[in-house]
Amino acid sequence: MKRSKRFEVLENRPIHQDGFVKPWPEVGLVAMESSLDPVPSIKVENGRVVEMDGKRREEFDMIDSFIADYAIKLDNAENVAAMDSTEIARKICDINVPRDEVLKITLSMTPAKINEVVCKMSVLEIMMGLTKMRARKTPSNQAHATNLRDNTVEIAADAAEASFRGFDEEETTVGIARYAPMNAIGVLVGAQTGRPGVLTQCSVEEATELAMGMRGFTTYAETVSVYGTEQVFMDGDDTPYSKAFLASCYASRGLKMRFTSGTGSEVQMGFAEGKSMLYLEARCIFITKGAGSQGIQNGSVSCCGVPAGVPSGVRAMAAENLIATLLDLECASSNDQSFTHSDLRRSARTLMQFVPGTDFICSGYSSVPNYDNMFAGSNWDAEDFDDWLVIQRDLKLDGGLRPVKEDDVIKIRNKAAKACQAVFRGLGLPAITDEEVEAATYAHGSKDIPERNVNEDLKAIEEMMAGDTSGIDIIKALYDGGFPDVAEAVFNMQKQKVAGDYLHTAAILDKNFHVISAVNEPNDYHGPQTGYQMTEERLNEINDIPWAVNPEDY
Repeated sequence: MKRSKRFEVLENRPIHQDGFVKPWPEVGLVAMESSLDPVPSIKVENGRVVEMDGKRREEFDMIDSFIADYAIKLDNAENVAAMDSTEIARKICDINVPRDEVLKITLSMTPAKINEVVCKMSVLEIMMGLTKMRARKTPSNQAHATNLRDNTVEIAADAAEASFRGFDEEETTVGIARYAPMNAIGVLVGAQTGRPGVLTQCSVEEATELAMGMRGFTTYAETVSVYGTEQVFMDGDDTPYSKAFLASCYASRGLKMRFTSGTGSEVQMGFAEGKSMLYLEARCIFITKGAGSQGIQNGSVSCCGVPAGVPSGVRAMAAENLIATLLDLECASSNDQSFTHSDLRRSARTLMQFVPGTDFICSGYSSVPNYDNMFAGSNWDAEDFDDWLVIQRDLKLDGGLRPVKEDDVIKIRNKAAKACQAVFRGLGLPAITDEEVEAATYAHGSKDIPERNVNEDLKAIEEMMAGDTSGIDIIKALYDGGFPDVAEAVFNMQKQKVAGDYLHTAAILDKNFHVISAVNEPNDYHGPQTGYQMTEERLNEINDIPWAVNPEDY
């Protein structure tokens, strides 16, 4: 058969490297609007749910029981169940209906009802809903700071650059599990060097993560995963109740935390029970609400390729973000997982959150090149910084980043590397050499950094964790090493755990350690010129990209 040259060209485009599948509802390969999803219903007797979404109480699994007992406001539940779902959907995106009025309805919904409502909405209407229902008025962004070699000095330099560029949270993880404490120290010291008040965490196994938080190496946690079917929970040796207990452990130690979930995890693990990805994700978000977590990281996250392979998959990711806000939770809206070979497609996926703004547009914009991203690569990385800045400028949107100058970034990376060197010296860890500091200052990624003695590092970490090293020791090492300002910033982060104010919904900290949250800065959007409006100073900052032509030069 003679081929069309146009079709031959199209078949070689990056989009054809992505995987796509036609819907298969019986195994859960359907993003939204499955005919196999339950029909919404609820019946309350004597303050107790006896029927929900087509099941009698005696038929409930552990997720149904947890949601029925802890996640739904029952005083209005039966009235809400009887409301027309299309009418509720219209209220969500209507600028004349206040956010608080919408919450009176949505907080009394069941998972099937909220799923039915958002399925009535187009992508544009979902985005309009996100604009109004976001918990905190000011949108923000989160960065990843990792590398292939678990090189702590590079993590410190990358974290400093990321916070200097405007990220309000930073997350690291490990290639070798035992490196976690070192990496946590690196991102903590680096972030506080770049901009005091940035929240940091190290994503690892939950007991280790909690232990590092209690020692003062981290200030928040988010990889507390929940799932939408009982079998997937059981495969992970967990239940909604154990996750609720873990959430209380973090909160009682003054650590901000959010749960993690996302469309596609259940079908990826083989136990979707024939339900749509979005319905199962709704159950995850209700578990999060019932457990008392202030927020959730969702938007498919690391399962992104699964919903992205079926129709309406990207729409489902935006819809699950909206459901989180409809339950009055902080939403860190993903955009942190590579899922496509197409630059056009990854940009389109991000606009669903970029345009309306979410509490964290990316729950992991890679501040490093993607070959160094140990979260399996991000939708955005260090090579996209300038593109992101221009998109902000093009659309007059605040995506959380600020233009920076090369000389300033070099200085801040060098300072962070030297501060990390001082901490290692003060804690008695294997020395960071001047050669490593110099390399980290100018590096693009770990390929530009000298290799360390891994066995020596791991032995030192084991000895440190066997003792009682804490954030106080890091503060002392910074102060004695000639970095009193960074020491003070790390000290102020420890004080925040005692005060507890940053445990409020959608809390971030400014450079003066003032808490900005849904409590003291709630989203009050109700149409044009309301809600978050950039100050003139912030607008000028976004517009002033360094490589724009200056008329005064001509």
